Amino acid sequence: MKNKAIHLRLGFALNGILFALKSEASFRTQLLAAMAIAIVLIVTRPSPVWWGIIILTTGAVLAAELFNTALEKTLDHLHPAQHPQIKLAKDAAAGAVLVLGLTAILVFISFLASVFPG
Repeated sequence: MKNKAIHLRLGFALNGILFALKSEASFRTQLLAAMAIAIVLIVTRPSPVWWGIIILTTGAVLAAELFNTALEKTLDHLHPAQHPQIKLAKDAAAGAVLVLGLTAILVFISFLASVFPG
């Protein structure tokens, strides 16, 4: 991928996203949640700060899921048999996605509390 034309690099990236869409239920679920959140933002028309915070948080969750998928596929290819160290690596990556997902939920709750106080 190094020194390739930008349109080729973008194609590689889109292939990765399409692979996750086709093969990872959690990525599809998170993308659906992101679309629902976008609708809520469009309807409630919050300040640009909230837009920025929610877009960054949502993007981080989706990116973490892509990293998790890449790590899992690589480890499965390199060592198809179960191994305790590989399990720990996969569990840690899944934990990172969980932490970001919970953070995104807390950010969204904070947003809703600011839009619909009391």
